[in-house]
Amino acid sequence: MKPIRIIFTLLAIAIASITTTYAQDQLPSWNDGATKKSITDFIAKVTKEGSADFVPPAERIATFDNDGTLWCEQPLYFQLLFALDRVKALAPQHPEWKTKEPFASLLRGDVKGALAGGEHAMLEIIIVTHAGMTTAEFEKIVADWIETAKHPKFKRPYTECVYQPMIELLAYLRANGFKTFIVSGGGIEFMRPWTEKVYGIPPEQVVGSSIKTKYETRDSKPVLVRLPEMNFIDDKAGKPVGINEHIGRRPIAAFGNSTGDQQMLEWTQAGSGVRLMMLVHHDDAAREFAYGAESKIGTFSDALMVEAKKNDWTVISMKDDWKTIFAFASQAAP
Repeated sequence: MKPIRIIFTLLAIAIASITTTYAQDQLPSWNDGATKKSITDFIAKVTKEGSADFVPPAERIATFDNDGTLWCEQPLYFQLLFALDRVKALAPQHPEWKTKEPFASLLRGDVKGALAGGEHAMLEIIIVTHAGMTTAEFEKIVADWIETAKHPKFKRPYTECVYQPMIELLAYLRANGFKTFIVSGGGIEFMRPWTEKVYGIPPEQVVGSSIKTKYETRDSKPVLVRLPEMNFIDDKAGKPVGINEHIGRRPIAAFGNSTGDQQMLEWTQAGSGVRLMMLVHHDDAAREFAYGAESKIGTFSDALMVEAKKNDWTVISMKDDWKTIFAFASQAAP
């Protein structure tokens, strides 16, 4: 065999080997084991034509929570951190905030004190900082913030604090005919400016909480103005409602990480045929954070763990199931 032919033969073998390896493992950031197998087995079942478990592509719907499921959610929900930055930016226009809670505490740097009012305080902060502008103006504010703001622990843009295993899972599902949706308690218009770039999920496939808007004409142009009033909260029992209203099909796969996702998983499982329900458990303090029942952010209660076991939902251990958590930090779990 001539030398040039030998080189081409060896090159072809190498390329074939690489291609075969890639085809065999489309989830390289997942450790081999029962959790990873539950995903690959599920996809194999629903995509095999002629089998009893086959699901037509139009019905292959997968829904994902966002905070704590697709990207990090500690030390605070990222949208709340955005709102806190907005409070600082708007403070000169609101001198009354110096003595009004929760804004007075925020301006003193006392975030814990500001959030002591619970959901009511968080909603008040969100409403004040997210309303009073057009939808286009809000989109630009979000886009500018997401380009420059960085995570306080990882010192990376928030859009880099996404879970590499879940990015691979989204791509794997779409490669097998699935349509992937975000179904999050976060604001729908906070997420839509960047989800397509980060997750490959377009704006029309994002379901989230929303505030009311109204149609107006400004400078002879039609606009939608964001009002200081909640329209819909896409959390807990609201998630199946949001799925029904925005998607119109029951998912056959659902992924979450907290008590706020329980009803979405229940709704998914209640359908006929093969189903996949998974919960991300944050148990890796070394590479990310470890939290559960005691946390106010992304609460994973003991009752939820009981429900997961009872209903045969798969619990993903970040520490045991993921080789890599973030693309920028590929070290394995200790």
